[in-house]
Parts: sequence; structure tokens; C-alpha cells
Amino acid sequence: DLGKERRRSMATVDLIRCCLDSIRQISENIDDAIVYLDAGSTESFQLIEAFPLFLELGARAVCSLESISALDKVVGWSSNPDHVVKIAVITSSLLSDAHRYILRCLSKLQSVKHCAIYTSISEVAHSAYPDSPLGPDAFHEYATLLKQDYEELVKRKELDHSAFSHADVGKDGITLPEDEGWSHLTSFDDAIAAYDDDSVIRQEEDTTELGVGVVRSELVVSVHHFPLIVCPLSPRVFALPSEGCIAEASLSTESGNSISSALPPLSTGKLTDTDDAIPGASLTAHFLYHLALKMDLKLEIFSMGDLSKNVGKLLMDMSSIYDVGRRKRSAGLLLIDRTLDLLTPCYHGDSLLDRMLSTLPRGQHKATVSQTTDSEGKLEGGVAKVRHLPLTVQIPLESFILQDDSKSYIKLLESLESFVHGWNSIESDSQNSEPVKFRKQPNDESFSCFHELHGTFVSTHNFRGAPYLEAIVERRTKDSVMLIKKWLQESLRQEKVSVDVKVRPGFPSKSELHSLVKLLAKRQSSLVKYKGIIQLAAATVCALDELNSTKWDAFSSAEKILHVNAADASQSLAAQISDLINKTALGALQLQNKNQSGKSRGVFTLEDALLLTIVGYILAGENFPTSGSGGPFSWQEEQFMKEAIMDAVLENPAVSKLKFLHGISEKLECKLGKSISDEKKDSSDPSNFNDDQWGDFDDDKDASKDHDAFGGMQLKLELRDRVDNLFKFFHKLSAMKRNAALREGGPLPFEGRRSENLHSSKGLLYRLLESVLEKHDIPGLEYHSSTVGRLFKSGFGRFGLGQAKPSLADQSVILIFVIGGINGVEVREVQEAVAASSRPDVEVILGGTTFLTPNDMRELLLGDYSYI
Repeated sequence: DLGKERRRSMATVDLIRCCLDSIRQISENIDDAIVYLDAGSTESFQLIEAFPLFLELGARAVCSLESISALDKVVGWSSNPDHVVKIAVITSSLLSDAHRYILRCLSKLQSVKHCAIYTSISEVAHSAYPDSPLGPDAFHEYATLLKQDYEELVKRKELDHSAFSHADVGKDGITLPEDEGWSHLTSFDDAIAAYDDDSVIRQEEDTTELGVGVVRSELVVSVHHFPLIVCPLSPRVFALPSEGCIAEASLSTESGNSISSALPPLSTGKLTDTDDAIPGASLTAHFLYHLALKMDLKLEIFSMGDLSKNVGKLLMDMSSIYDVGRRKRSAGLLLIDRTLDLLTPCYHGDSLLDRMLSTLPRGQHKATVSQTTDSEGKLEGGVAKVRHLPLTVQIPLESFILQDDSKSYIKLLESLESFVHGWNSIESDSQNSEPVKFRKQPNDESFSCFHELHGTFVSTHNFRGAPYLEAIVERRTKDSVMLIKKWLQESLRQEKVSVDVKVRPGFPSKSELHSLVKLLAKRQSSLVKYKGIIQLAAATVCALDELNSTKWDAFSSAEKILHVNAADASQSLAAQISDLINKTALGALQLQNKNQSGKSRGVFTLEDALLLTIVGYILAGENFPTSGSGGPFSWQEEQFMKEAIMDAVLENPAVSKLKFLHGISEKLECKLGKSISDEKKDSSDPSNFNDDQWGDFDDDKDASKDHDAFGGMQLKLELRDRVDNLFKFFHKLSAMKRNAALREGGPLPFEGRRSENLHSSKGLLYRLLESVLEKHDIPGLEYHSSTVGRLFKSGFGRFGLGQAKPSLADQSVILIFVIGGINGVEVREVQEAVAASSRPDVEVILGGTTFLTPNDMRELLLGDYSYI
């Protein structure tokens, strides 16, 4: 621990510090302004706890851009009673996507004279994005168009106020010029609510007569680039905001080598035309380029995977000869496609953070996309967007903070209800609002929005110099829980709180942790002082809950058995996969027989079994040669698995989420509902138990039975076709690593037959970093020369002045970015690889498009984003 603390103190690369410094650099536009954050920037700044910094820099208030309220201008921390004249908008989206919210914000706050907009998407990236209507001078163009749209909106209002009444307009929105590609306001009532006489204070000196209408001519709009909107889990680990434009951008188009729009295509060794690059590749390249600039790093670029090589080429093209004279710290950038290792994020590995993110409720997406989507999730006339779950979790704290005294509990609920009612009544039409009396019980579900107290992760609180999340992600589950127990005990000792609960040495139970957290949160002073520890401990208690831990452990056990069988024979692996699928069908059948009480529901659902099937196919592709059927299993083995899936689908009522069943899911549900009703009818009708088994000779009934039989047979044939396509998708996944090895001239030096013990084998990042630090040659690792390097190679090289190819191992800073996402196990394994190497002083920064859990992988591979 002392060695780790010493390395941390000597570290010069700190993402959290860079993010906070970037906010300080825009303090001029934050001072005395209302700061509006969109969902992506809120997710980022919540992790680094930037809100106190905004207030320290003089912000009046920090508000949500998507949830603008007229009360934003009167509720603030500043004591300055003057009208709001400045706003600052920080967005992680394209300006065209954020436009409707910014315009609504200006319409709500009438006295604004200065509007500073910060976007994480660079000016060049705006012009390069397929759906962006802005050109090379994107920021200046947008500032001009925003002023024009705002002045047009004010003119319409001032020309005839009565024309925009509720009766005349209804719910029609104001449509902005279509040729500009801007989204319309969701509701005209929202846009002009602030113009009412009782909610707007007009100042004559702020307006100027222009023609017939009154428009605001003093509004100054400035647009800036703010690249550091990331979600750091520690100073050296980050993901991109889930609702940011970069994370939402598609990483592949539907083709023979694509498996999901949220994942890079399978590697073929061919680069796509960078002039028509995938949107996610272009945005990722621009982000990494500006990230290196903000961190003052000069990148030596290496890549593995087709999409990563495209991003590397774009980064290489962005490099300039003018960077030569600048003094920058050299760093190595390693770009990796997620599709080179799909197993690691699918596993239920030894990571407490992965357990927490799979267990806790995640934040909900806000509507930020202007275009409407069709049934397949594609934007009409636009690029498909990928919806990842945000890192903003909801840690339930009410059971730890609220005391057993029911009177104080109800009093707190009354206060919350009165506050929310008073807040909403200001904007309501009713003027005769009476005080609301608390009439609901604490357990009333309709009142849950008032009494649920939620915490979330933060990455900047220090405990003896170590951020909490950093300490958690670098350890295994057991070590992490033991560390949290130690933190709780030391905190109670410092606060001189007597522990009247018997705590046994060793691994703590859920009840022990719950008691320790409740003691520490009993006093408000200790609750505020140790909220980072309290929130992590509360999340740990949820992750260790019997129901959650049982399912996680069941997954882990099934994956271990798959590994063992993959090292044996294909027959054993196929038999286990079929058995897992059959158990889901049996569980669904028992659930129906129990009148859907849920008590007999199995541990695994059909979706869970299909995720394990994907794991089994990838393992089979690594261990077994291809059979005649095109996959790693024989025709007979595959038929057993297909029949098992068909039976499970016919018995499972919740199949609509599976992408390969789109189009027939309604028929399946109707078929299932009819069979259930027929069974109930047969069981309730005593005539069905007659000894006469000849049946009824009614012609109408016979025709109905024949029609049902024909419909059932047709449905089964359609289902069989869908299942066949699903297995073609499995074949593609099983062949990806074998094809990559053939293309690169052989397997990687660390690749071989996987160990039978799942937890003794490491993921791709560990083995790749281990080989890099040991300076082994890695097939498929491509180096992208800079502008100067190409000049030496093509020009001066003929005179003997060529440059030697740099080695990634020679860099003191290595930035690894996984296009497609990272998970908690990989974060820990990267730190283990550095600690076990001969270069423990190297600084490794790990980042990814998003943070993945096994549930996320199941959705990406089998859900709406899949190319099944």
C-alpha cells in the first residue's frame, strides 16, 4: 500500500484533476451565470463532484438543460438579486441536438444578454458528422443561427400575443427552418410560458424596435470547445458519458462482418474509406486528439482491429508538423477493438464494481434525439443512435439514513411533499392552491418519488489520499468488501461512535455491513463527512443481497463449467448448453402452472441462457476445429440446441426483447395466451374427463381445430427459420478469433488453449499489456507514423536519416482505449499486469467508449442493436 501511495504521489497524469482544471479555465463565463448541463455532462460532472466547484467559481445555480424551469432564475446560491444576464450551457451532444433546449432556455430567461455554449464535439467533428448541418466554421454558424431563431420566436410572440393562445395553438410546436436541420420545440406552451405578464419582468433598456416586432439585439452568443467531458472512475480509468454524442454514435454499419451497431465490426484486415468513415470512428478520433492536447501529451499511435486502425489513421492525419517544436510528454496510445475479446465483458468475473452496476438501478435516458425512430430503433433519415445505460446509479439510502422513529420519517415525507407541491404550483394554472396535508402511507408506491433517497458514485473523495472508487476497481470482490468494512470501522473510531453490534473478524455479512453503515449515517455531520464511504457500503450491501449474489454466482459457476467442457470435447459443451436452455423452458412452464406467482421462476431466463450459449460458441471456436455445418459443433449437436431453444421460446412469455424474434413475438404471445386459457378451460370443465375419448364431431369445431393446427405449424416453421439465423450469428462469433489468427499470420504470442479454470485465465488487455511491457513482437499491432515520421520515411530516409519505429514499451505513459467499452475486471487486470511487469513505474490510463456489464453485452448482442 505504501508503494502504491508513493507511485500515486509521483504520478503526473490525473484525469480528474484535468477535468476540474478545464472547468476553472472557463471561470469567466461561469461567474454570475446560471450553468446548464445536459444529461451527458451531468453524468460526467457528478462523478468528479464538479458542482461545488461551479458554485466556488461564482455560478448562480447549476441546472438541467433538458428540464428547464422558469424558477431557475430565482433559485440560486448567489445573493445577487439582479436579473440573470448570463448563462453557460455545457453539452456533450451535437449543437443541432441541443438546439431546442438552448432555445427554450433563452425563451424562459428573458433578461439574458450573454450565452456561452460549450460542447465536447470539436468544430471539425461537427462539420464531418453525417447528420450535422453545420460546415467548417460550425461554431460561428451556430451562434448566428441561434440568434436568428431566437429573434424570430420573439417576433412571433410580440406581433400577436393572442395568436399563440392555448386554444389556437394546441400542442403544435414551432418548427424552425427545415433546411437548417434543427429540431422543433416539443411544445409551444413551454416555449412561450415565460412571456406571460405575471412571470416576466421586462426592461425597456434591453429591447430595441426593429420593424413591427420587438426583438432583443444585445444577446451575445459564443460557442466554445470543451473536450474533457468524461466519466472518470479514478484518475487513470474513464468511460465516455452514455448520453454523449460519442458514446451514442454507431460503431458499425450492417454488413457481413458486423454483429452490433454498438460494437466494432469483426476484423477482416481491410480498412474502410476514411472519407466515409463510421460516425463513431470519426468522433472517437477527434476526442482522443483533443484529450491528448489537454493532457499535454504527444501520442505514438498503435492499433489492433479494423476500426481501431481507422481511428489511428484519422489521428495520424490530424497530427501536424507544427507540433514538433512543442515540448510535450511522449505517450503511447493503444487502440483496441472490443470485438477482439467479447468473452471478458460477458463473464460474471471477480469485480465488486461489476456486481454493483449489474444490481443497482441505473439512470434513465432523457429525450435528446430530435428525430423519431422506427420500430427497429433506426432514426428516420438519420444515423442510428446507441443507448447505453449511464454510470449514474441509484444507491438506496433510505434504510440507512432514516431512523426507526416513524414520526420523524413521516415528518420528513411531509416536508418533501410540501416542497415539491410548492415548487410545481408556481407554474400551475391554479391560483387557489391550498396547503397539502400528508395523507399517504410510507409504503404507498405512488409516493415513492418523494421518499426514496438515492446516492451515487463519486470519484474525488479522498480517504488517506486514495479515491474510493480507485481502491475498489483495483481489487477483487472479497478484498474490496474487506476494505469497505475497514473504512467503516476506522470512520466510526474517528467519530468516537460506540459499536454495539458484534462484528466478527474476516469477510463481513450483509447484516454486519448494514449495521455499520447505519451507525455511521446516524449523525448528519458524519453522514456528510463520510458520504463517499456510506454510499459505496450501501451499494455493496445491495450487491451482496441473497437474490442478486445467487444469480451472479450461478452465472459464474455455469461459465466455469463451460470452460471445463471446452477443454474436453464438443459433445460435453453442447450437452451443457442444451441443458441450460432446457432449464429455462422448464422454469417458464412451471411458472405458468403456478399461475405466474413467480415462486418457481428459475435462476436463468431464456436471455441469460442465450448469453451463455454465446460464451459456449466462442469457447468452442477457440478450441475445436470447424465441422461440416460451418460451426464448431456437429450437425446433430447443433440440432439438439436448436430444438431446445424452440421449446424454450414456445414456453416463455417474455420473448419480445429478443431481436431475432421481432415480427413473430406477438404471434408467440397470442399462441401462449391461448394455450394457457385452453388449459384453464379444460381443467375447469368436468365434461373433459368423460371416458368417451372420441371427441365432438361438430364440423365447425373440427374446422377451427384444423385452422389452429395450421397456424401453429406455420408459426413453428417461421420460428425455425429465425433460430437458424440465430445460429448463423453464433457461427460468426465462433469464427472471429480463428479468422483473425489466420489473417495476422498466426495467433498472438500469449494466445493458446484457454485454461480450464476461468478465474486463472486473463483477458486480452492483461495478456496484451504483459507482452507489450516484456517487449514481445505482437502480430496485428500496427504503428501509425506521425507526419514527421512519414516525411523521414519517404524523403530523408533515402539519405540514411530515417527514424526507428518506436516501441510502445519505451513509453512512460500508455493510454489504452477500447472502442466498444471496458469492464471492471479489465480495470483490475491492467493494474495487475503493470504490477507484475518489470516496468511498475509506467503510468497506464484505461478508457473505453462505455462501461460494460454482462447485462449490457446481452443487450448489445441479442437486443435491438444486434445485427442478427
